[in-house]
Amino acid sequence: MPLKRCALLLLFFTPIVVAQEETAIRQGPVVVRGGDHGVGRIATDVRFQDLAGESLQISQLTKDHRAVVIAMTSTSCPLSKKYLPSLIELAQTFSSRGVKFVVANSVSADDMDDMQKSQSAFGRNAVYVFDQLGTLAGDLGAETTTDVFVLNNSRTVVYHGAIDDQYGFGYSLGSPRNTYLSDALHAVLDNRAPAVEATKAPGCELVIDRKPTTQQITYHGRISRLIQRNCVECHRDGGVAPFALDTFKDVVSHAPMIREVVRRGIMPPWFAAPAKENHASRWANDRSLTKTEKSDLLAWIEGDQAEGEGSEAPKKREYSSEWLIGDPDAEFSFPISQRINATGTMPYKYIIVDTDLTEDKWVQEIEVKPSDSSVVHHVLVFVVPPGPVTRRSTNGIDYWAAYVPGNGVKAYPVGFARLLPKGARLLFQMHYTPNGTATKDRTRIGLKFAKQPPKHKVKTVSIVNNRFRIPPGAANHKVEASLRVPAEMIVLGLLSHSHLRGKSARYELAKSVGESEILLDIPRYDFNWQLYYEYAKPRVFQRGETIRYTAWYDNSESNPANPDPSKTVRWGSQTYDEMHIGYIEYALVDEQPDSSSKPETAAVDFSFAAFDANGDGEVSREEISAKVPRIGERLQNVIFGRFDTDGNGTLSEAEYNRLQPLLRQR
Repeated sequence: MPLKRCALLLLFFTPIVVAQEETAIRQGPVVVRGGDHGVGRIATDVRFQDLAGESLQISQLTKDHRAVVIAMTSTSCPLSKKYLPSLIELAQTFSSRGVKFVVANSVSADDMDDMQKSQSAFGRNAVYVFDQLGTLAGDLGAETTTDVFVLNNSRTVVYHGAIDDQYGFGYSLGSPRNTYLSDALHAVLDNRAPAVEATKAPGCELVIDRKPTTQQITYHGRISRLIQRNCVECHRDGGVAPFALDTFKDVVSHAPMIREVVRRGIMPPWFAAPAKENHASRWANDRSLTKTEKSDLLAWIEGDQAEGEGSEAPKKREYSSEWLIGDPDAEFSFPISQRINATGTMPYKYIIVDTDLTEDKWVQEIEVKPSDSSVVHHVLVFVVPPGPVTRRSTNGIDYWAAYVPGNGVKAYPVGFARLLPKGARLLFQMHYTPNGTATKDRTRIGLKFAKQPPKHKVKTVSIVNNRFRIPPGAANHKVEASLRVPAEMIVLGLLSHSHLRGKSARYELAKSVGESEILLDIPRYDFNWQLYYEYAKPRVFQRGETIRYTAWYDNSESNPANPDPSKTVRWGSQTYDEMHIGYIEYALVDEQPDSSSKPETAAVDFSFAAFDANGDGEVSREEISAKVPRIGERLQNVIFGRFDTDGNGTLSEAEYNRLQPLLRQR
């Protein structure tokens, strides 16, 4: 594969000329989806020579080391020159930890003496390769002279992209803000997937003749890695999925079903509208297959399902703990198992668990783990104050942790954590759905603590409309609710909740200047997979902006999950009722995380709809007490004596609106 040229951008040497089309002059690394950038593939077993003439081979390097870095470079490209000291430092840092560095120059016009000097600078920490014909660069899929690849010891590409973001076109920073290569190496050495798997790497372009690949797709060479990246977390022995997919026999046996759910977009479970082509997903936990991954998987299933060479098989993914977060720092469980009926419906159960913590704790990772997930529809965990606890103890408090189908694990970014106060009590709200067999459940929660106090205190707020009416037979009924941003806030993620008639959902941001933006579009909502959508880069919203949450409901006969198309549907806790809740996890920018031992309370919504909890068009004494517990019986008598003008014992919307200003003062 002869190298045609190295295209050096004139930006380095000439004044900038503004083109007709709008393109950014300053360009840094751009995060892209790993599956479309070669991540997850087995690296071609190329043989090459270093500057000393020693023969090297990819398979031998990966076999002998915990990881291999192949870093493209050039002695003539300005950006490569800038990054040379960074590479030298990284090689020195990680070589002692079993990482092999290969520095490859694929620019045929570069000077050999300059390459020798670079090799001397690396010393024993790296080997320098003159890839004059572009063979190594072409087989790896290198695009620029600053591209780097990280291979694990199964020859799998686990990272492809930039070293960091310190240098780019038209800018230089004093230090990097994102250390992509270093982070990827730390992840591989800890047997984790990198948080960022791929980026574009600004550098001098490598234009290489690449012949269309005719290599056969095999299980060991390609499909096993794809399944491991996207499916095995659940489809394994001990996983939550109904069958395992971690062997060739497993995958072949279930191939027709895999093809069906992949074609329909049901698996892997991910229901947000896709990102634009060639754009990275905005979501850190995006489970969807890329176009390339989907094409390869379906081609193999519909082909001869070749097994390939066992020597190319990746190392089996290991789970060192029954917990997906790893062994927790603290674990709490129900005092006794809960009995679940075989049939019928069950009201919510509320179980108190004492933590007996002797000091406040900042929690970085959380996992809620039912012992029988087949009957657990959802779990909400609240931190509650001392005293008697009832189902109303959760009013005015948004959840502290949660388990819903498809979402039981939460790991917050560095600098963000939830507070678990000294002596905290956890109230578990359990929604059980009998499945035909009587059983028991003893749910646990595992926690990992932050190593130091965070910069931001994580909270949850909900956007709720509980006054809707879905008419019988309505196929696309729209329900809306909104939240006005009270102060500058960092939003970490979004979660949509409805029941069997939930059809689609959308979050939008209405800015104070009249602009609007779709934050999250879920065109196909699935009650069985209520996913949390975690921002890859948390969003900052400004005071005065409005977050609007809209959901659409299908109460028609065409909805096969509809319990009763002839029924007018209202708010209710059972699955045959409906809910309209948009959850937002956030932190306030200006709030200093303190070690307050008070439970985290949400700002009270004083609208009539928020107080009319049962949706009957009237507000009762009990509904006011639930929202504003500080109002005692004596004050209740005063309120209703003054504002219940028709004397029926409840407040209409008009009567409540006259009371509302006084409630806000409480």
